[in-house]
Amino acid sequence: MHDPDPPFRPVRRHADYLPLEDFGLIGDGSTAALVGLDGSIPWMCLPRFDSEPLFCGLLDPARGGSFALAPEGLTEARQRYEPDTGVLITELRGPTGVVRVTDALVLRPGTDLTDDAPAHRGELVRSALVLEGDVRLRMDLEPRGGGQVRPLFSGLELRPSRRPDLRLHLRSNRPLAHLKTTYDLRQGERLDLALSWGRFHRHHRFDTDAMLRATTDAWRGWMRHFSYDGPEEPLVRRSAITLKLCDDWVNGSMLAAPTSSLPAPIGGIRNWDYRYAWIRDAAYGVFALRRIGFDGEAGAFLGWVLDAFEYSRSPRIMYSLDGSPVPDEIEDGELAGYRRSAPVRWGNGAADQRQHDVYGEILDCADQWLRSGGEIQPALWASLAGLADSASQAWSQPDQGIWEVRSKGRVFTYSAGMCQVALDRAASIGRRFSLPGGVEGWQSSADRLSRLILEEAWDEKAQTLSAHLDGGGVLDASLLALPLRRVVPTDHPRMAATTAAIAGRLSAGDGLLHRYLHEESPDGLAGDEGAFLLCSFWLVDNLIGQGRVEAAEELYASLCARASPLGLLSEQIHPSTGEFMGNFPQAFSHIGVIASGVNLARARADLST
Repeated sequence: MHDPDPPFRPVRRHADYLPLEDFGLIGDGSTAALVGLDGSIPWMCLPRFDSEPLFCGLLDPARGGSFALAPEGLTEARQRYEPDTGVLITELRGPTGVVRVTDALVLRPGTDLTDDAPAHRGELVRSALVLEGDVRLRMDLEPRGGGQVRPLFSGLELRPSRRPDLRLHLRSNRPLAHLKTTYDLRQGERLDLALSWGRFHRHHRFDTDAMLRATTDAWRGWMRHFSYDGPEEPLVRRSAITLKLCDDWVNGSMLAAPTSSLPAPIGGIRNWDYRYAWIRDAAYGVFALRRIGFDGEAGAFLGWVLDAFEYSRSPRIMYSLDGSPVPDEIEDGELAGYRRSAPVRWGNGAADQRQHDVYGEILDCADQWLRSGGEIQPALWASLAGLADSASQAWSQPDQGIWEVRSKGRVFTYSAGMCQVALDRAASIGRRFSLPGGVEGWQSSADRLSRLILEEAWDEKAQTLSAHLDGGGVLDASLLALPLRRVVPTDHPRMAATTAAIAGRLSAGDGLLHRYLHEESPDGLAGDEGAFLLCSFWLVDNLIGQGRVEAAEELYASLCARASPLGLLSEQIHPSTGEFMGNFPQAFSHIGVIASGVNLARARADLST
């Protein structure tokens, strides 16, 4: 549960691996890092989110490398964020004292985070202050594969062996002779460290206080735009910051998660690289951020989607953060994987899958872009109109679906529904702006497809819409998203029956939902998985739309209570243990926190009037 001022707790490990719940996220809009409850940084990619990791001890403590900073004999610790910022504080207790480590990927002085512009300095700051007693503080910086070190100016230069393109510089307020060293510090004394890449700051005055203050000011300036009056307000605030940390401030895109290959479940093979931008994530992210005051980020995401589509000349389900194609998927046999769950993968093999929902995602983004005051040039409109024409045929053809199954394609109801979205939004755009194209035909096809979904996907015996358009009663939690995209009414009797069927048959217990049942819907991969958090937030939204506000509030509160003490959420939850599973933190889960919170606040306001 999110706790802005948590108590100390023991540092626990599974073998040599921290639980995912015991990590915090820091970032600068260019990259991100995970900071463990034990004071380690076992994950950071440089210079970009999707670069090869400098530290990936998260995936193999023995060979992945990390940047550790902790007292010898560490027993317990606690973490919290500086309020309304991406600056993380870790307090670590050893046998003789307590040290506070402040971590940040620092930002340029005077940065305005509402600007769609780079703000990073290319610098990680770690500032340790002894709060109690005397502490022997151990620093250990080791990149994956090692590297060459030499004294340079006010610190050490590091050339990682695996990354000849990187030239790193480590500075400190204390003597630095090696990347592994200890410092004996008394109460009130401190150790400041700054790891730089790209444009070095070695000739500048070494002032970590000023760097941290500038970073804190930038975050708090951005959070002044936050607007929300609803349930779980502290967690919604933190979710907004987490989404901003998953935002590429240079290009305007949003990555699904800043990590790769965190398994779902432990010991399984469902380990994927999420450091890319999915079109559907951007569409959902826009919905969430716009409703809590962040129109600038919403506009940047929408513009990025349209730019990426225009650049690629064909719809893709995901892109690299700059809009280029996602790298081919490869397996890294050198790394054992998180909690020895191999394989570790880089790139994503689903990038070239056929997923028909992309038509609706792109045209929905275009519709939102125009409603927010954007413009679309004739050449782009011609391409968007072509997408609508394609959607009018694609809905009846097999694809891999929203869950990117690696089995033979089917005609998924959700994919057909998103083709309906494409047709409906294209017709709406064409009418509003008197644009050329088959507006009446698109609208007619959209209306017909809505009716067809309610009729053809309905299974009378099972009393539910089905995952596949040809019926059969097989359930899929993605059906809960249909009314959220206005494909079918939330309170339609068949949608209400479907909601009840999903809540019952796909239940993983305590409000958690499976995406689908593997024995009913084989996806081409061995093993099972956990409960998918976003699906439960979709259930909240359906309950609201069906007038069951109290049930929705109860479910929402139980989901929010699953957040880590830092207010972070993973992609999935283990139904039995409550452990986090999958890539972390997951943007989709935090989008659910925000969107469902906004919907609950509006429902309560409507009931009170």
